[in-house]
Amino acid sequence: MDPIKMIPAFRYGAATPWGGTGLMGLGKKIPDPKTGESLEISVLPGLESCSPEGETLTEILRRGGMEARGSEVGETFPLLLKYISAQDWLSVQVHPDDAYANAHENGKLGKTEAWMILDAEPGAQIVYGVRPGVTREDLRHACEEGGEAVKSCLRFVPVQKDEVYYIPAGMVHAMGAGVTVAEIQQSSDVTYRFYDWDRVDSQGHGRELHIAKGLDVIRTDLQMGACNPTEEKVPGGCCQHLISESAFTMDRIIAEEGVALGTSAERFRILTALTEGTLSWQNGEMTLARGDSVFIPASAEKVVLRNCGGALLMAPGR
Repeated sequence: MDPIKMIPAFRYGAATPWGGTGLMGLGKKIPDPKTGESLEISVLPGLESCSPEGETLTEILRRGGMEARGSEVGETFPLLLKYISAQDWLSVQVHPDDAYANAHENGKLGKTEAWMILDAEPGAQIVYGVRPGVTREDLRHACEEGGEAVKSCLRFVPVQKDEVYYIPAGMVHAMGAGVTVAEIQQSSDVTYRFYDWDRVDSQGHGRELHIAKGLDVIRTDLQMGACNPTEEKVPGGCCQHLISESAFTMDRIIAEEGVALGTSAERFRILTALTEGTLSWQNGEMTLARGDSVFIPASAEKVVLRNCGGALLMAPGR
């Protein structure tokens, strides 16, 4: 099978009250002035990405079978790639692991994710865990009080372009205004909101919170910083190894000339271009604009990235 440039689905309007027009900077034709997410590689029902011919990723995987997924990937597609751009704070939230989601969310996957910061306005922040010493009970009481009590429990971290943050299941987090990211995550839509900044809609209603489940899965011990990538020189460019975890791997490829991505019969890969470039393979090639995302089937041969100042390459973890 050949690589396929995918057309994204969007989350917008009431689904992303914190969204804006920032995704236009990635070449996205947004459907609404409050568009928060561009789901680049997705099999989520109702939010599936598709080929230029309109074939959904689910249909592509069904047609391609193991040639598309890879010999070590089961029938449940494990990953989701999206771009997120925020003009206001996203809700303070946490995600369950696989065991909890399977037991409490009708067999769904849990949700571990990672963000690469693509743009951050001066002073931009994220919530990245809770403050040292904050316990589950502290957060429970804070959620009962709301407002400043919740904020006092949170760990606010300033962010800059090109930083990478790993967010395992159980870690409280939120993205702040003026931040745009590329997010790789497990293929799951399970989100438990603790707090939504006292936001209400035009009818005066706040968004649904999931405090009990969130408290079930929170891990207050997660006190990490931005990832420290390692860089490897490869023929034609370099590879920055960003994340290698059980859920996924994430590398940044800089192709000064041509960097061979090789063949991986064991697992599919996902590539998204941070700058323009060219992707070629045994039977053809495609030009890439900034923000283009490609599903690379496991059976694709002699895949090479050329003349690209940066692209993210992701795959299921081992």
